[in-house]
Amino acid sequence: MSELLFYLDIFGIVVFAFSGALMAGRYQLDPFGVVVLASVTAIGGGTIRDVILQTQVFWVAKPYYLYVILATALLTIVLIRQPKRIPKRFLLVSDALGLALFAVLGTQKSLYLGAPIPVAIVLGTITGVAGGMIRDVLCNVIPMILRQEIYALAAMLGGCLYILFDWLGWSENQAIIVSMSAALLLRLAAIYWRVSLPAFHIPEQENKE
Repeated sequence: MSELLFYLDIFGIVVFAFSGALMAGRYQLDPFGVVVLASVTAIGGGTIRDVILQTQVFWVAKPYYLYVILATALLTIVLIRQPKRIPKRFLLVSDALGLALFAVLGTQKSLYLGAPIPVAIVLGTITGVAGGMIRDVLCNVIPMILRQEIYALAAMLGGCLYILFDWLGWSENQAIIVSMSAALLLRLAAIYWRVSLPAFHIPEQENKE
């Protein structure tokens, strides 16, 4: 793993753990609950990806990820005393950062381990969205991926662009940074302008006697 990939990976763990800890604070969970939500948000998607790829789960091979999550969760508890006063968009932005980072890094790792291009895109998307989905389910909230919001689409865009730039011969660092930026901008634009996909709706038919 290059130095850039390492720092981006750690940054992704921090922002996703932070978003999980914020969600725990909004629902007034105890410190154990904060750590649990921070953990599943940060490593849930990558764990599913590695299990599907039949490779050693990344945080089992490198336990320092767990220390980063624990430190992030505890710092969030100490520094943020009143989570309910944190604007909802603050949580959404931190989640968007993690989504963009992990979608592209997940795609990159999947390709590196020999996954076909369509599979790499799917696994990159899973890496980006699954942790947040588990977090939302544990909080009894409809996951963002199942709402009308542009969420998984942003993750897929990041993965597709990374593959395109890699095919065009861009350096790995350039491909990662630009594709991450595109995914992040799409997600942030969807949050700011409330852009959403059309909902699938089956009109109810009136009962005929």
